[in-house]
Amino acid sequence: MRSAAVTAEGDRIRWVELPGRDPARVFVHGLGATSPAYFTATAAHPLLAGHRSLLVDLLGHGHSDRPVSFAYTLEDHADALAAALRAADVAGAELVAHSMGGSVAVVLAARHPDLVSRLVLVDANLDPQPRLPGADGSSGIAAYTEEEFVAGGWREVRDRVGAGWWSTMRLAGLEALHRSAVHLTAATVPTMRELLLALPVPRTFLFPEADAPFPGADGLAAAGVSVRAVPDCGHNIMLDNPEAFARAVADALS
Repeated sequence: MRSAAVTAEGDRIRWVELPGRDPARVFVHGLGATSPAYFTATAAHPLLAGHRSLLVDLLGHGHSDRPVSFAYTLEDHADALAAALRAADVAGAELVAHSMGGSVAVVLAARHPDLVSRLVLVDANLDPQPRLPGADGSSGIAAYTEEEFVAGGWREVRDRVGAGWWSTMRLAGLEALHRSAVHLTAATVPTMRELLLALPVPRTFLFPEADAPFPGADGLAAAGVSVRAVPDCGHNIMLDNPEAFARAVADALS
């Protein structure tokens, strides 16, 4: 386990690091998740092993600190991640990033281009989303006010998302979880999709085959983004079909 202070107050991002050759590979989890739980099997897979790999927990999540004073915008997450990568002496990394982590990775690449040489986005959020009371995930969390969520709304979310997601969501700070969901649904200006289209690095977008056709796939492909469907999986592609996911990531990074 490694760590770095990423705020003026000394709040620390932590990551599990596997030694190996450069370029470093940085794995970034989604909302309410943690990278070691979601990506260790991928990083250690025979098709991908041998590179220096950082399985990073975003601020407010997993093993990292949970400051209440942090705003948890996508830009804030990206800047904090950038500070951690610079402290780890990482540059030109290959990022493999899931869901909200994919949104953060796009913003990171736009704001800190020296840190990113390649992007593999895993069913990432690219567009604003509505706030929907009773929905799973960010849309449902963002439908609460922060006060409602912290006072007890989180229990309703716990009961909706199920034991699997809650096993890692429970590690996130309540304010961190809510603010991250609010800013994820609001998206960035320009949107993550617009930022992605303009990035000069090689980019791959993986999504579950069952969700085909993926909205906006033609526009992504026209901008040079490789869009690839992965079979026999849901949103958590790396957990649902680890072999197909490892092959897809290896192809994207080859």
